[in-house]
Amino acid sequence: MSTPVLNSNINSNTSSVNTEKSPRTLALFDLDHTLLDVDSDYLWGEYIVNKGLVDEAQYRTANQKFYQDYIEGTLDATEYNEFVAQFLTTLPLTRLHELREDYIKSEIDPHIRPKALSVLREHLELGHDVVIISATNDFVVSAIAERFGVEEANVLATPLEIKDERYTGKLTDKPNFKEGKIYHLDKWIDKQQVGGISFEKTYAYSDSKNDIPLLEWADVAVCVSPDDALHAHALAHRWAVEDWSI
Repeated sequence: MSTPVLNSNINSNTSSVNTEKSPRTLALFDLDHTLLDVDSDYLWGEYIVNKGLVDEAQYRTANQKFYQDYIEGTLDATEYNEFVAQFLTTLPLTRLHELREDYIKSEIDPHIRPKALSVLREHLELGHDVVIISATNDFVVSAIAERFGVEEANVLATPLEIKDERYTGKLTDKPNFKEGKIYHLDKWIDKQQVGGISFEKTYAYSDSKNDIPLLEWADVAVCVSPDDALHAHALAHRWAVEDWSI
C-alpha cells in the first residue's frame, strides 16, 4: 500500500503558501519501531550495561522486565522512567551527552528505517509541521530527533527533571505514554495556537497498540509494521497499514 501522504491533495506549492496564520498540516511520528526498527529506550539500557556503567545482572534483569511489560501493555511508565533516570543522576551533563552521542552513532544510526526517513522528509518538503512523539524520555529522544531534522521544540517525550545542571531522577510531568501522548500533544497545540497556528489536517504514524489513542486522534492513521493487536484494530477501523521494515 502506498503512503497516504503521497496520494493527498496537498500540492508542491504548499510550503510557499503556508504562513503562521494559515491552517497547517501536522504529521506525528512515533519513534521506536516506527522511525527506528529498534526500541531506543531498551537499547540505551543495554548500551550502559555493555559499557560497564551499571551493575550488569541487576540492571539488565530490570530493563528486560520493563520492556516485556511494555510489549504486554502493562508498563508502569512512571516507575520505568524513574528507573532509567537514576543512572542519569550519576554523571554530569557533559559526560552524559558524550555517551549519548556515541550511543546514537553505534546503536541508533544503523537502525533508522529508510522508508520512515523518506516519508518524514516528504512531510517536511510539503511544508508540514513534523513532531516526533515518543514514550521514551526526552534525554534520548531529543538527540535522535536531530538525525531526522526535527528540532527540539517539535519533540514530545517523557520529560525528565534537571536541577543545577544535573538530572534528579524524577519526571517533571506525566509520562508521554498511551493517553499521556494526547495530554502532551494538547499542551503543545495550545502553544501553537497562542502563536496563531492551527492545523486543518493531522497524520499519525505508529507501530504499537499503546498508540491507539493517538491514532484515533488523528485525521489520518497510518499503522507502521504494527504489532498484532494494532494490526487487528487497523483492519477493523480501515486504517492504513504499511510495512516500513523493507
